[in-house]
Amino acid sequence: MLDRPAPHDDLVDHLVRSTPLQRGEAARVVLDVLAYFDETTEEFVRRRHRELQSGGLGNAAIFERIAYELPRRAVAPPALSLRQLRRIVYG
Repeated sequence: MLDRPAPHDDLVDHLVRSTPLQRGEAARVVLDVLAYFDETTEEFVRRRHRELQSGGLGNAAIFERIAYELPRRAVAPPALSLRQLRRIVYG
């Protein structure tokens, strides 16, 4: 059996060398970042809606903000109208 390095060991090693993070902390950061970028468009829209709503914004401002943020994601989803964003949140 081959002793294979864990996925993203090179990135964890880099973080350990370039930050004050310990290996376990760096590995958790990498997993958190990967999970963030693995979010589907629908998951992102729902999460951001909850976050912005808890920050006191109203729906009109929330959906405008989400529409602005979506194309700036690492892998931008297709353009969605404000109506499509509302349907993701409310069904």
